[in-house]
Amino acid sequence: MRQLVVGLLAHVDAGKTTLAEMMLYQSGAIRTLGRVDRGDAHLDADEMERRRGITIFSAQARLEHDGALIMLVDAPGHVDFCAEAERTISALDVAVLVVAANEGVRAHTRTMWRLLCQRRVPTVVFVNKCDLDVPDRAALLEDLRVRLDDRCVGVDDDEAWALTDEAALEELLETGTLGADARRRLVWECKAMPVLCGSARRPEDVDALLDLLADLAQSRGGKDGAVAGGPASCGPRHP
Repeated sequence: MRQLVVGLLAHVDAGKTTLAEMMLYQSGAIRTLGRVDRGDAHLDADEMERRRGITIFSAQARLEHDGALIMLVDAPGHVDFCAEAERTISALDVAVLVVAANEGVRAHTRTMWRLLCQRRVPTVVFVNKCDLDVPDRAALLEDLRVRLDDRCVGVDDDEAWALTDEAALEELLETGTLGADARRRLVWECKAMPVLCGSARRPEDVDALLDLLADLAQSRGGKDGAVAGGPASCGPRHP
């Protein structure tokens, strides 16, 4: 079975633990959804975490989706526990950076992104809380590109993906579309950061994230970026 170590990272209150709960629930790893406000989230098992309603220690869980075994790691989002999150990053194959749509990119989001770049970790962005009254998806994506990194690309925007890489652009011009293999390569090489907009409370949105992660597992590059097309080259575009 294809395997992937996936870490969830975010600023505090972005909905990261809620997302983890829904991922576990949708994959069948748990039978009931826990909630942070009830103090019964499965990955916030420490008494202090449940009392304060925040993640303090990194926690792990296993789930299976579409033929992929995913080791899910929920890292702390509070700035006071950044060192714990940094230790987690070193062990990841892929990171899911969670951003709240009603708050956008915050200082701690940028801190997490810089750490991911330093470790050359391929990253997917999940824009959460899109069920609230927030800007449209085009505006959210543009904000990510300006304030975080211009490699952020909408999952269905072939042109944006192709513009990150010469070979991908040639493929798009020749065939009119960009294949799954090219997309996977761009993510593993850190040339593209796919962006999904949705809500951690909507099963269909979380299923889309799980589908993307399972698809990436088909060409798992690992920490050294050893995929067809060359080594990873993740690095910050904006200081």
